[in-house]
Amino acid sequence: MEEKIPYKIYLEESEMPKQWYNVRADMKVKPAPLLNPGTGQPLKAEEMCGIFCEELVKQELDNDTKFFDIPEEVRNFYKMYRPSPLVHATFLEKALGTPAKIYYKFEGNNTSGSHKLNSAIAQVYYAKKQGLKGVTTETGAGQWGTALSMACQYFGLDCKVYMVKCSYEQKPFRREVIRTFGADIVPSPSDTTEVGRKILAEHPGTTGSLGCAISEAVEVAVTNEGYRYELGSVLNQVLLHQSIIGLETQAALKKYGIKPDILIGCTGGGSNLGGFAAPFLGEMLRGEANYKIIGAEPASCPSFTRGVYAYDFCDTGMICPLAKMYTIGSQFIPSANHAGGLRFHGMSPILSELYHQGLFEARAYEQTAVFDAAVTFAHAEGILPAPESSHAIRAAIDEALKCKETGEEKTIVFNLSGTGNFDLYAYKQFNEGTMTDSIPTDEEIQEALSKLPKVE
Repeated sequence: MEEKIPYKIYLEESEMPKQWYNVRADMKVKPAPLLNPGTGQPLKAEEMCGIFCEELVKQELDNDTKFFDIPEEVRNFYKMYRPSPLVHATFLEKALGTPAKIYYKFEGNNTSGSHKLNSAIAQVYYAKKQGLKGVTTETGAGQWGTALSMACQYFGLDCKVYMVKCSYEQKPFRREVIRTFGADIVPSPSDTTEVGRKILAEHPGTTGSLGCAISEAVEVAVTNEGYRYELGSVLNQVLLHQSIIGLETQAALKKYGIKPDILIGCTGGGSNLGGFAAPFLGEMLRGEANYKIIGAEPASCPSFTRGVYAYDFCDTGMICPLAKMYTIGSQFIPSANHAGGLRFHGMSPILSELYHQGLFEARAYEQTAVFDAAVTFAHAEGILPAPESSHAIRAAIDEALKCKETGEEKTIVFNLSGTGNFDLYAYKQFNEGTMTDSIPTDEEIQEALSKLPKVE
């Protein structure tokens, strides 16, 4: 069978999933509910509808419905770039000299350059259906902001994007793509919002964080009639939409009788690993299979590996609901590393609960090691990967090299969630040997954790 497996495994259009998978339905212990920061009580649907679209609120709170139909309008948009290929990385295998079989799901074959478009088009569809004027959001590296601007252009809605300041400055061409699709884009923190001015006063010269940008975007959404806020990661609804990645991967593997041993995704807020691994985690929860699943995060923002499982604000301005998650503190502002999409202080409540149950492991990597893996992959496979995705590549290469040492022929599958074509400043630093690693001290993390909200 193996010799018949093509280099790129494509599903037919008719094989593209017609439903999203909700892993919460298979979890015996559900993720803890979001809390109202004022009352400390579980957030009600009517309280959330002032921030999020009504249909998305229903998806956010539903712990029991296993499958949600993908609207026809969303599936039609998906057809522009889905199903995405599952690639047998034979050139990487050869370069590493490993007996392991390596596959990657390539999500970078669209203009946004990443998996983010899978949820962006769904969220904007529901905003359009509700009759809204527009949406607001934050973006780190810029993939989510690009995806949301594309989706808003498609459905004719206004789009306001707050981009983490260090990424805004590092990636001028990424922000021009966002502007080209018609969105307004502001570096965050900014003086255009009350919470932005407060953050600037408390942290002069800060390069920002996703937590800062979220605060600004939410403030603009709730103070402008006809607008709602849309988030590109962390939330249950986002992992639901991103499950199309894992469902397609699962279908492609089954098509050729390939059984994975190890599944890997990078982790910042959770949309990447959560969407990719969800169907496989479902198999594990139902007792149907067992896999080694790895979440690869940056050592500069290590919420899984050095955080605590506790209720925390999802934003630096402390205006958003409280989520129980692995966190290093909403007041923690990470260094200006190049994996902008992973610079978030907390992790998805779904993944946090599954990690707490021991269903997968997490590893933290320094960015020089990550870029070393990125270059190795680029040389072998001819794709320049995003810094975020390269964390998964680092973990995959490490696992493949272990197989080289032991002689085991394990099958490794990872999510190549985006391309690095707008990350050339980062590659320039790596190539010139000027890239450095920044790892927070225990004291810095404890300082942020000391400000966690008191939840009984």
